[in-house]
Amino acid sequence: MRILGIESSCDETAIAIVSGVGDDLTIEKSLVASQAALHAKYGGVVPEVAAREHIDAIFPLLLAAGIPRDGSEIDAIAVTSGPGLVPALRVGVELAKTLAWAWKKPLVAINHLEGHLYSTFKAIEFPALALLVSGGHTEIVLMKDHGVYERVGATRDDAAGEAFDKVAKLLGLGYPGGPAVSKAAEIGDSASIEFPRPMIESGDFDFSFSGLKTAVAVRRRENPDDRVEDVCASFQAAVVDVLVAKTVRAVEKFDPKCLILAGGVSANRALRDGLKAVIDGTNVPVNFLVPDLSLTGDNAAMIAAAGYYRALRGDVCDPLTLVADPNMELV
Repeated sequence: MRILGIESSCDETAIAIVSGVGDDLTIEKSLVASQAALHAKYGGVVPEVAAREHIDAIFPLLLAAGIPRDGSEIDAIAVTSGPGLVPALRVGVELAKTLAWAWKKPLVAINHLEGHLYSTFKAIEFPALALLVSGGHTEIVLMKDHGVYERVGATRDDAAGEAFDKVAKLLGLGYPGGPAVSKAAEIGDSASIEFPRPMIESGDFDFSFSGLKTAVAVRRRENPDDRVEDVCASFQAAVVDVLVAKTVRAVEKFDPKCLILAGGVSANRALRDGLKAVIDGTNVPVNFLVPDLSLTGDNAAMIAAAGYYRALRGDVCDPLTLVADPNMELV
């Protein structure tokens, strides 16, 4: 089966073709047009600007993917229908609906977070546990089967990626903030400042990062001579410690066959290495799966991968009634 994937939930326009046989998935094409440089001058993503850029980029990407204009080599179409910025989502959704109608192909609506679950492009053994960490979401999800999910923990306020972005803005590091903080942290001393580890001993699997962000702001005001690199390293260490501790406890409780780290923040080297090191040191046998760095950000290959499994089950939608849902829930 060959799946055309379409992604336009935020500031990345993406088109991909993924083919699959059983659990063996292959990325044939994965094209992404980023708007990061454009939105940097605003300090964040402007929804209407993002939507206009998607319109300009999406058809050239579709042509660059080399898809026959009659869709003859495509078996199904998968599109991100939520969550995300609704003006941006609509661009991809309307394109997918039009192609599905014109080509008479099955249309699969994909939750953006579900796409991240499949971004490792490795066979998932169930039950699986996933730590999803991005700019808008931080949660731990128990995957009981393809399409069968249970959220066991989530952030109560700021997502981890959002906290990275806000700290970057506070420190004058620009946008996007996460990579900027991580880069500065590489030459900083993570033990120089003792920031709090919010909810690390709460006994549940929920997160809270707004207080940590406030602690950075207070520290910056009271100690303006702190090296920015040390602030970044100490902040990052606090976030990683909480994420790792909660995830490891979830692994010990649910005894999954594999652990997935996914989402934009999964590109953070301290988090990838820290989680793997702790998992390797436990007595719980679990296969640790992480996406290639090129697939940690928003992309259409992961949407096509998630769409592949839904298409196999016949979980398709009507192209005449599908609408973008900016608040779409995974579970």
